[in-house]
Amino acid sequence: MSNTLFQTVVGSLAVLFGAVWALQGAGVLPGSFMSGSRFWLVVGIAVIVGGLWLIRRGFRGG
Repeated sequence: MSNTLFQTVVGSLAVLFGAVWALQGAGVLPGSFMSGSRFWLVVGIAVIVGGLWLIRRGFRGG
């Protein structure tokens, strides 16, 4: 697997997981110990930003 593809796949997974964590932290997805916790909202947003950075880096060939 090329480095570009690897970065894009890992970045996409990070965005997906980060979105779930952020939505749970915001209380949109209830039913978890993370629901309504500001900590998980912040962690989710940080993971989304990191994932987007990896995707961009993957597409730029970095």
